[in-house]
Amino acid sequence: MSTPTEAAAPTAPKPTRIPPIVTLDAKFFWDGADQEQFLGQKCSDCGLFTFPPRPMCPQCFSVNRREVPLSGRGTVHGWTIPRHPPPFGFKESPIVAVIELEEGIRMVSNVVGCGYDEIRQDMPVEVTFEATMNNHKVPVFRPRT
Repeated sequence: MSTPTEAAAPTAPKPTRIPPIVTLDAKFFWDGADQEQFLGQKCSDCGLFTFPPRPMCPQCFSVNRREVPLSGRGTVHGWTIPRHPPPFGFKESPIVAVIELEEGIRMVSNVVGCGYDEIRQDMPVEVTFEATMNNHKVPVFRPRT
């Protein structure tokens, strides 16, 4: 039983990052992210990895697709720091980067744990997950050690 003089335990601040927009083709990706699993899509016929998820392989036009775990490792291909208008849901401007994954696909995400003056092209990064509003998570990348 607590007494009125005991302070309540501090609670973590609520996330301000907006949740993802989930489409039917990408539902497996976002469900995996909520469980901190980094999943991708691979053509079962020609072996091409694709992102974003889609119903048909853009190389051989097969609809024989499978969901596979991705390594989560990649490099920064390019980046920008949006400053105007201020990005909604962020206390300070995020680093928005194109990440080239080891599997050969590129995706746009944020780089976290890195200062504006520290990011560089071909910097090795690895996936991590950040919470969003409505109890979801999104993959972001941090410098690899």
